[in-house]
Amino acid sequence: MRSSVARLAAALLFALLAAGAAVALAAPFSRGVLFRIDAPGKPPSWVLGTMHSNDARVTRIPAVVRDALSGSRRLAPEILLSQADAPDFFAAAQFDDQRRLADHFDAATLAQIRAALGSDLPPPDVFERLKPWAVMMRLAQVPAGGGGPTLDEILVADARSRRLNVIGLELPEEQVAALDTIPVASQVALVRWMLAHRAELPANHEKTVQAWLARDLARLAALAAAPGRADPAMAPHFGELAQHVVVNRSVQFAHRLYLPLRGGGVFVAVGALHLYGPDGLLALIRDQGYRVRRVY
Repeated sequence: MRSSVARLAAALLFALLAAGAAVALAAPFSRGVLFRIDAPGKPPSWVLGTMHSNDARVTRIPAVVRDALSGSRRLAPEILLSQADAPDFFAAAQFDDQRRLADHFDAATLAQIRAALGSDLPPPDVFERLKPWAVMMRLAQVPAGGGGPTLDEILVADARSRRLNVIGLELPEEQVAALDTIPVASQVALVRWMLAHRAELPANHEKTVQAWLARDLARLAALAAAPGRADPAMAPHFGELAQHVVVNRSVQFAHRLYLPLRGGGVFVAVGALHLYGPDGLLALIRDQGYRVRRVY
């Protein structure tokens, strides 16, 4: 595999995630990537909106972020996926019964998928059993500029070097479950959309990087919503993707953080789209009674 398991699992997040979500005017938490979480009598916690990328502009960590991490006792990344998880993850991306990819795509489309995957094409016996969402993830990958670690991986390595406790907010099987719950019709439609628009991915990725560097969560959400607005027939499918992979997982993250945040000193690192708006992680944390303040 050209990509690490973590990078493959995260590929969706900045190619497709929340593409059907509505972008509300003056939505809460529309700017910033680092937020301070306070409760009386507790050390502060922090929430960083990351970008799952190894782009050098993204992995250059500002001093204010490093200081917040160094002053924390625990790191809570979105998910911990290692190469040791690879066999189970890729097994879960394949049908384990009589279903096959050919049940959902005709021969011409399967040929398009094979051509698009190129050197990432798995062996024939694996390819024919791939779930549509697994194809979607592979098609969503933007060629990496080198094999370096992503921002999330750098944060985990930094935390471990400081001997901080690292607690993942999602188990690998829970991420698989989130992808499995996307209706198959939507998975198929999104694969077809990816095939038709794959040439646009590098330009869209660059726009996303620029929005993240500007710490503009509203612009990130608007970019993610653009495909659904441009193609109304696809909007319901992007909406399903957003619901299962952004909204529902943000609720899960808030649930997993309930006890750790009570003690304070937690540095949370999740994809920036999870922070935005009234249904985002920051709003959910605020609703638990914490003071949430943007610091960067």
